[in-house]
Amino acid sequence: MKAVFELAGEPRPQLGRTDSRRLRKAGKVPAILYGGGEAPEALILDHNALKNQMSREAFYTSILTLKIGPKAQQVVVKGVERHPARPQIMHLDFQRVREDVEITLSVPIHFLGEAEAKGVKEQGGVVDHLMTDVEVRCLPRYLPEYLELDVTALELNQIYHLSDIKLPEGVTLVALAGGHDHPVVAVNPPRAEEVDVAAEAAPAAGEVPATAQAEPAKADGEAAAAAKPDAKAGKAEAKK
Repeated sequence: MKAVFELAGEPRPQLGRTDSRRLRKAGKVPAILYGGGEAPEALILDHNALKNQMSREAFYTSILTLKIGPKAQQVVVKGVERHPARPQIMHLDFQRVREDVEITLSVPIHFLGEAEAKGVKEQGGVVDHLMTDVEVRCLPRYLPEYLELDVTALELNQIYHLSDIKLPEGVTLVALAGGHDHPVVAVNPPRAEEVDVAAEAAPAAGEVPATAQAEPAKADGEAAAAAKPDAKAGKAEAKK
């Protein structure tokens, strides 16, 4: 079942940097709404209410209901600006959607069966994500929250491409439609440093640990020390 998101906004009467700073200090987020054959609208949204909904992955790949006064519009998120040092949303871009017009949006890729992948479990490889999201084109009613790619059968040194992703009805991959079958995920051999660390951790066959090698030498030294008094005693007996 698809997630449902509803946002409440209000028209923004004043524009400019000074007003944007004032809004942010008051716990608001400036935003812009455009597209759909209508004029752009400057908006104001509540920061905390927005932040709660934006914590969910599906927020960015769902058709949202944006209410501005009594009017409700269907929109998608097209851009997010965040503060570089604080968990603060600085600005949002929304695009209106129409049921009969295709939209283009980036959606995440969920990888299934990574721990069970043949190249990992049987051949000692490591999964390498070459892409984590992909741009899709579809009518709003077909928009997926994410795409799945099962890598259970992926072997060592093997690569899956965009063409290996099973697409839901009505969805097209923009890159693939343009003739670009990009690599998405691979199973590669472990990095050299990982192999070196593993080799150092396990002693080679037939190798005796240094502590074990020291024991015979220590025992020989103790035996020699014990023999010295006997030698002195023998000399004393000879003098007598």
